[in-house]
Amino acid sequence: MTTSSRKRWRRFRSLAEKRLIVPTPRMALLTGAGALLVAGGYAAGAGAAVQWLVCGALLGLSVLDLSLLPRRRSLSVSRSLPGQADIGSPFEVTVRVEAPQPVSLKLTVADDLPQTFLSPGAPLTAGWEGKAAEIRYMTQARERGEYHFRSVWLRLSGRIGLWEKQARVELEQSIRIYPDMSGVRGILSSMQNQLTLEGRRIYRKERSGSEFHAIREYVPDDDPRFVNWRASARSRTLMTNVFRPERGKVVTILLDCGRMMGIELDGRTKLDVSLEAALALAAVALKQGDKVGLLAFSNRVKAYVPPGNGLVHLQTLTAAVYDLQSDFVEASYSTALQHLLRVQKKRSLTVLFSDMDNYMFEEGLYPLLMRLKRQHRILLLGLRDEMLQRWASAETASRRQAYVKSVAHKFAVDRQTAAAEMAAGGIDIVDVPVGQLAWTAVNRYLDLKSNDSI
Repeated sequence: MTTSSRKRWRRFRSLAEKRLIVPTPRMALLTGAGALLVAGGYAAGAGAAVQWLVCGALLGLSVLDLSLLPRRRSLSVSRSLPGQADIGSPFEVTVRVEAPQPVSLKLTVADDLPQTFLSPGAPLTAGWEGKAAEIRYMTQARERGEYHFRSVWLRLSGRIGLWEKQARVELEQSIRIYPDMSGVRGILSSMQNQLTLEGRRIYRKERSGSEFHAIREYVPDDDPRFVNWRASARSRTLMTNVFRPERGKVVTILLDCGRMMGIELDGRTKLDVSLEAALALAAVALKQGDKVGLLAFSNRVKAYVPPGNGLVHLQTLTAAVYDLQSDFVEASYSTALQHLLRVQKKRSLTVLFSDMDNYMFEEGLYPLLMRLKRQHRILLLGLRDEMLQRWASAETASRRQAYVKSVAHKFAVDRQTAAAEMAAGGIDIVDVPVGQLAWTAVNRYLDLKSNDSI
């Protein structure tokens, strides 16, 4: 959303929309000094002459000042900003103003920043010498989505500095604010056998699997069952076969966009954290040669991307979900899982990012998961509220603290019981803190893949 002149009160809207010439503080100061001179002149009996002299001087200086300013219609204004940026990451915006003739003046710029963007704070002012001037400033977005920069306001003040010309220029531009993609970039820039996420190594090249990968020289601790005797005879060196997990598997990511995912934990909503973890998981799976699909839902299916492979598919996934927002409705798991059963016939690893409370209290979820389990491998990921854990383990010094601790402990036990019931039914469920969600999701996927469990 954008806070613009269209939302201001109508009586004052014209101040921003019309081209104006406004006096400066210097003009007010000179006018005050002239008034004192006129008053002194009347006291001395020459008030009319002094008044005409002061008015003529102010008029002459004003005409000269305005004549040195360029015409507003002759100005060319442009704005340069990136097409996309990550949430919370600063980026630079450049406003460039050009005149047909060299000028010497003071330029002040006010850009039409969206409401959720960080304001530069200080006025954007620069000295303009020559035909062109540029003003740069840094900003950042605090929410994901597509945002629009609509207008640029200019104020021009000459060397005399008595008047300022004000103009509004329409410059419609948009920018996409993506989730924090730093973890995804780290994965994509890592070596195949040394994937890293958030500074931690998350993958070591496997020596097991069902798909033949290569032949290499035998080293101690290798499985002697995989010795390749023909290759050893040809090279006169003991050689072994190297296997890797089968490629081309399908990973389906389900994102809950219900009201519970709009709750903030550690300054970020659960949906933001889940979305970043989902994209990190997608990047790893695509880099491992698997296919990745995605389904986002609340009480309806909000977005669906069929499984695809290759790192180019990661851009498709990101473009489909970067502007997802949580809806103030209860998530309908039946809608999402039934849609998945219709569109995804091939066996896949189905990873559901949701809230642990939904797993506990959603009626009818367990039968649906058991039905889905017949065809797909299921992994449920929930976010743990660390505040609840601190309350459950806190010291008690009063009745109120004891009551809070008992309630928090009951919630913690209920979560453990729900997870145990899911695990007893053969459904993997993980309840992790905010900072470990992406890392845990990726490692669980790699464990399942290395064991050929997908």
